[in-house]
Amino acid sequence: MAGTTTDGRVLRGEETRRAVLRRAVGIASVEGLDALSIGRLATDLGLSKSGVFAGFGSKEELQLATVRAARRIFADAVVAPVADTPPGLARARALCESWLAYSRARVFPGGCFFYEVTAEFDARPGAVRDALAGCAREWSDTVVETLAAARAAGALRPDTDLGDLAFALIAVLETANSQAVLHDEDTPYERAGRLLLRLLRAEATDPADPTLA
Repeated sequence: MAGTTTDGRVLRGEETRRAVLRRAVGIASVEGLDALSIGRLATDLGLSKSGVFAGFGSKEELQLATVRAARRIFADAVVAPVADTPPGLARARALCESWLAYSRARVFPGGCFFYEVTAEFDARPGAVRDALAGCAREWSDTVVETLAAARAAGALRPDTDLGDLAFALIAVLETANSQAVLHDEDTPYERAGRLLLRLLRAEATDPADPTLA
């Protein structure tokens, strides 16, 4: 009986933690990580402060847990959908379009979670900035690896600077997100889609590749 009671408490604790993090990523994507507080989340969700505090222990741990939760959501929304796309320009294009779809669909209410909170912490040394830097590197590495596979398949020129191309693609994606959220319109996504294709065509071994039509 004691084991059953303990298991029930553990399950309730996990459910509470998930609910808190769902709310936390939404708030942070709009207002930033500094807007998070145990008191606010408890009030929003109708929970006790002690119950929320028990799941995190400090504001920094709450922020770090929120970043980790956002990373999982991002990976599921952007990276996972293109996992079965064959390596090459098709996957490179699909990955970019997946990112635009993620921003356009407001998977996070404020658009791209990481665009919002990275600007908040990029000049503030500490564990939160380190966690965000790790997420940024992981995303950049994913783009570079996708482009490397395309180059290995002969779809990109041998002299393509993968780092530069990845940087340019990510810059277009992030600008589209920022402008679309700011102006509340889809035009930046449409413009970004065209620019992404131009960037890929400029480095493609065959600029007329139907994958980039």
